[in-house]
Amino acid sequence: MRRRSAAEVPLVDLMEKGHGRMHYSRLCLLAAISAFFWLCLLCFHFMVIGNGSIADSSPRLEHVSINAKSVNTLPVDTYPSPVSRSMGISNDRAGDKEKSNNVIHRPQEERPTYSFVRALRTVENKSDPCGGRYIYVHNLPPRFNEDMLKECRSLSLWTNMCKFTTNAGLGPPLENVEGVFSNTGWYATNQFAVDVIFSNRMKQYECLTNDSSLAAAIFVPFYAGFDIARYLWGHNISTRDAASLDLVDWLAKTPEWSIMGGKDHFLVAGRITWDFRRLSDQESDWGNKLLFLPSSKNMSMLVVESSPWNANDFGIPYPTYFHPAKDADVIIWQDRMRKLERKYLFCFAGAPRPGNAKSIRGQIIDQCKNSAVCKLLECDFGESKCHSPSSIMQMFQSSLFCMQPQGDSYTRRSAFDSMLAGCIPVFSHPGSAYIQYTWHLPKNYSVYSVFLPEDDIRKNVSIEQRLSQISAERVKEMREAVINLIPQLIYADPRSKLETFRDAFDVAVSAVIDKVTKLRKDTIEGRRDDDFIEEISWKYDLLGEDRAAGPHEWDPYFSKPKKDG
Repeated sequence: MRRRSAAEVPLVDLMEKGHGRMHYSRLCLLAAISAFFWLCLLCFHFMVIGNGSIADSSPRLEHVSINAKSVNTLPVDTYPSPVSRSMGISNDRAGDKEKSNNVIHRPQEERPTYSFVRALRTVENKSDPCGGRYIYVHNLPPRFNEDMLKECRSLSLWTNMCKFTTNAGLGPPLENVEGVFSNTGWYATNQFAVDVIFSNRMKQYECLTNDSSLAAAIFVPFYAGFDIARYLWGHNISTRDAASLDLVDWLAKTPEWSIMGGKDHFLVAGRITWDFRRLSDQESDWGNKLLFLPSSKNMSMLVVESSPWNANDFGIPYPTYFHPAKDADVIIWQDRMRKLERKYLFCFAGAPRPGNAKSIRGQIIDQCKNSAVCKLLECDFGESKCHSPSSIMQMFQSSLFCMQPQGDSYTRRSAFDSMLAGCIPVFSHPGSAYIQYTWHLPKNYSVYSVFLPEDDIRKNVSIEQRLSQISAERVKEMREAVINLIPQLIYADPRSKLETFRDAFDVAVSAVIDKVTKLRKDTIEGRRDDDFIEEISWKYDLLGEDRAAGPHEWDPYFSKPKKDG
């Protein structure tokens, strides 16, 4: 017969047995009940308490702060998995960290898989002054930059650029013989030297990192402007395109490029955008096709003149002659510009464009010659005072307003030289400044400038009369606005760093970081810009996304793309 356990024996049977046997059976019963109780308690602990409280069942991720000093020392080729990188912990301990803290996580398919999450998280470390501001600089082969400087005589067909590449790209120092400049910080800077100035300035940037996974943006130190300047005249399209094609091929092989396809990369070219937008492969067409290459369309290119109809280039100021090494140099110059006696109402420095029927330069020159309150500095292709920094700055310093019509393209270096002198610029086309330098100039252009349309000048509207109607108080306010803008329109000496002022470099880098950060956040949150219209890209920075698609008074100026360089 099968033996029954104590738990299965009826109580009446136990009472019929002897006393000793009954005592033994009771002990067995108590032991069984006790074991069952502790078994239930252990199950409750591991199955309920071990998985988190019942009342709080929502997923929670532990916040782990990132120590900038420790993570900044990681090798460049270290790429933790997306989840562990976003949390700031290493691969081999990520799983243990989750288990030890008993945190409920979302399923794997719902987790972010973007490698740039770690870079976004650096801003959360409030003790790190570089959080959210790190820049990683590609270590390009010297053929893309330094080798060009060694062959500086070939950088321009018309100018020996060797002297202009000295002093970190600032050129030779200017002597203050006539007392027009301050005693230090003034150089004979070439207007197309931003490539090398910006790159040297980047070397002094306080938040450089060797760990690309921390970078808010990635800088490509390619001297694009110097490259195309070598081959603009007398070279076939294969030669003009060679370095650009070589560059994008080199970048595409780097692990940094694969993260966002180059959308977090930026480079600088000290020339106008049309030098990099050849429309066809005909030998007679101008420039190269750097900005039309598929890979380049993802990068941001900073140029001294951008295209109103394209979204991958952004305007930055032309270099002026002033490159201060310390804040005091800026303050002294600003105070001096405020106190100057300006005896001319307006002025103009430039040459006519007789071959361009749309140019208004001839009318401006004629009006200036016939006005007692206008100072004219006529320029030609020979020796003239237009090639003298001292003569140019002296004229701007003696005038209230400075005429800034279009040149060979929309923009002119002269606009920045005039504002450096505290002279209020008068623009006649919105493409000359207003839609170009939205990072560096107020979007409300009337604060610092006068807009006198080209059609008004063609109709012979009196420039003198129009400017004379502006009250003395208003002129004072506008001049003060111009003088206050000076720090962010100039490039500080690349061998030093301003302490409290942000120069043109600082403003540009900050804007690029903001752009990349927004793009990364939009990517994580699934936001797309399917409604973006590239042909009216000039409106987005100026007006914002909500108003860009609507009509604007400047639409006629940009109704047809500019096809010439």
